[in-house]
Amino acid sequence: MAREIVLDTETTGFDPRTGDRMIEVGCIEIDDLLPTGRTFHRLIHPERDIPAGAIAVHGITLEKLHGAPKFAEVAADLLEFIGDAPVIAHNASFDRAFINHELGLCGQLLIEEARWIDTLQMAQMRFPGMANSLDALCRRFKISLTERTLHGALIDARLLSDVYLELKGGKARSLELVAHSDEAGGPDGPRRHGARPTPLSPRLTEAELQAHAAFVAAELGDQALWLKAGAGA
Repeated sequence: MAREIVLDTETTGFDPRTGDRMIEVGCIEIDDLLPTGRTFHRLIHPERDIPAGAIAVHGITLEKLHGAPKFAEVAADLLEFIGDAPVIAHNASFDRAFINHELGLCGQLLIEEARWIDTLQMAQMRFPGMANSLDALCRRFKISLTERTLHGALIDARLLSDVYLELKGGKARSLELVAHSDEAGGPDGPRRHGARPTPLSPRLTEAELQAHAAFVAAELGDQALWLKAGAGA
């Protein structure tokens, strides 16, 4: 596993070929399926109106985008954040169409199709015949939707990063990766911890030690495993 980018967009409509534009993009960086804490989020002025139907979905009006940059002004920063990482999106063909349309309009290189990972296709293979929207998957995996009253690119990217983790094997897989990372250590092999520079002070009193030794001698005798392990020394 390696660095990946979970991405979501909000738009004025469904098809950039008919004039629809992107108005928000949100990205979450993950490494070995774990969020790193790095995010990318921009509101974008679409240079056109926003239909009422789209506003009902994401709540973003043209007034809210007053003073927001145009896509050409954020394209370089977005591409720098994504780098050469795979891009994860739900119904990736939709987000890819808008991202690449906007990149093409400002003369930037497109993100090739082979780099995109579609979580909708992953979910359809795992849950054939079932509802596999982002909301449905969040409910299926018991991922909280309390902060999501409307669609939002960064909120949806955060939810999708949790869904992607579950589709790749769930939290047990995440814990396994963390454990392996801890065991792997650096170039010299697994991490080893030597003796403490300053030993911890004893927590047992002398009377308690003597009482325990008397118990072992009286009840367990010379063959006590406690003594063979050296714990009674």
